[in-house]
Formats: sequence, structure tokens, C-alpha cells
Amino acid sequence: MAFLTRPQLNKFGFKHLGKNLKISPKASFHNTSNISIGDNSRIDDFCVLSAGSGGIWIGKNIHISVFASLIGKEKITVGDFSTISSRVSIYSSSDDYSGEYMTNPTVDPKFTNVTHGDVNIGKHVIVGSGSIILPNIILEDGVCVGALSLIKNNCKSFCIYGGIPAKFIKKRSRELLEKEIKFLKDQEL
Repeated sequence: MAFLTRPQLNKFGFKHLGKNLKISPKASFHNTSNISIGDNSRIDDFCVLSAGSGGIWIGKNIHISVFASLIGKEKITVGDFSTISSRVSIYSSSDDYSGEYMTNPTVDPKFTNVTHGDVNIGKHVIVGSGSIILPNIILEDGVCVGALSLIKNNCKSFCIYGGIPAKFIKKRSRELLEKEIKFLKDQEL
């Protein structure tokens, strides 16, 4: 996979760009002045990051895999050392599906009932392929979301969730926190 050079990335007008980035030229970015990307992060082919007024904040050592999307009006935050697997969709805005309102952005807002809310993904979170995260969600540090899950409720720290809608499965090991300390020490050398 080819990656954009630093001069190419600078032309996009991102709010912040960290060091040592691997970003595919096939990724799409909208409203880049509201997108910040931390050091050592990677964004693969066919990802879409469309920031609203709340912005998108990508931490350090993040991997956003192929066909993932982060979209919506409100703030989306992805904490350090987190993984967004392929075909994951993260929404900080969502239409009303009840049938009581019209839907989609071509319709005057007075005829719609869009839900907007921040999505906060903590450190060391892994979201499995094909999962969907709805607005107003907090995934605390260390959360693991199984593939093809629907996240419509907050998830507690170092727990594993899965299903439609996602439910608690079991506790997750915290060993990775010790590995993070060693990793960061190695990076200082």
C-alpha cells in the first residue's frame, strides 16, 4: 500500500498532523480543518473521515483499517493505541428511523429529527470488523468490541462486548498496559 508524503498531507489543511503518519491516498477526508491526527497513526484505503463542527481527534498509534468511516456533526475521539477494524462505521449523527420524520441531508432540517452526540473511544480500544457505533457513546479505555456488533450503549473499561445490540461478554486482560510501558521505553531509545 502506498502512503501520502508529508508535503502531500500538508496540502489538505488538517488541524494537526503528527509525525510518522501512514495515510493512503485512497482515503477521503472532509472538513480537514477539523481533523487532528496523532503521531504514528495509519489510515488505510477507502476510509472516510467526515468531520462536523465537533471535529475528529485521532490519537497516537491508531490504525483505521480499510473501508472504515467516521462521520457526523459532533466530536469523534479515538484514544491512543486503538484499532478501528475494516468496515467499522462510527457516527456522531444519525437520522430518526421511526417514520415520523423525513431523513437525509438533502431535506430541510425542520422536517428531520437528527440525533447528534459525541463519540469518545478511549485508549487501547479495539473495534471489530463491520461494527457500528451510534451517537452519544463512550467506549472506556481497554474496551473490545466483537465483529459485526451494534454499539448503542456505553461500554465499561476493559470489558469485551459483542452482538446486536452489543452486550457484555466478559472482562478483558489489562496486560497490555504493561506492554505499553515497555513499548514507550523502547521508543525513547
